[in-house]
Amino acid sequence: MPAAKKAPAARKPRADAQRNRRRILAAAKQAFTRSGANASLDDIAKQAGVGPGTLYRHFPTRDALLEAVYQAEVDTLAAAAAELANAMPPLPALRAWMLLFVDYIATKKIIAPALTALAGGPSQVIEASYDRIHTAVGALVRRAVASGDLRADVDPADLFKALVGVAFASPSPGWEASARRLVDILLLGSRPLPR
Repeated sequence: MPAAKKAPAARKPRADAQRNRRRILAAAKQAFTRSGANASLDDIAKQAGVGPGTLYRHFPTRDALLEAVYQAEVDTLAAAAAELANAMPPLPALRAWMLLFVDYIATKKIIAPALTALAGGPSQVIEASYDRIHTAVGALVRRAVASGDLRADVDPADLFKALVGVAFASPSPGWEASARRLVDILLLGSRPLPR
C-alpha cells in the first residue's frame, strides 16, 4: 500500500504581501474612522499605496476588510496588555491599556454595526473578541490589586463594565476626551481607601 501523501505545509505570506496587508489595514482604519463603514475601497487602496487588485486579493469584500480591521484592533488591544505589563508598573500599565480601550471603542462604534448587519447575524469576530479583551484587562487589574495600587475588592469584570459604560455613555462629538478623563476617575475610585 503506498504511503499517504502529506499535505504541503501552508506557506507564510511573503514579506511584501504582509507589508501591503498592514498598510491596507492602517489606511482602512483611518478611512472607516473618518468616513464610516462605507468609505471608498479605491480611496483606501490609494491611501495604502497599493492598487485596487492588491486590496481585493487580501480582502475580497468590504465585509472581509471590516472584519480584518476589527480583528487587528482586538489583536493590538490584547497584545498591549502583556507589553504594557512588561514595560510599566501595574497602575500606569492598566491606565495606558484603558486609554487604548477608548481608542478601540472609537473604531468599534463605526465598524461593529456593519459587522452585526452581515448575513447570519453578529460576526464571530465580535463574539470571539470579548474573551480576549476580558483576559487582557483581568490580568492587568489582578496585577494592580496584587501590588496594592487597587483595592482588593476591585473585580476586573466590574471595572471593564464601567469602562465600556464610559465609552458608550455619550454619543456626542468629543466623547473620547470625556472618556479619557473618566478613566482617571475610575482608577481613582478603585484605589485603596485611606485608613
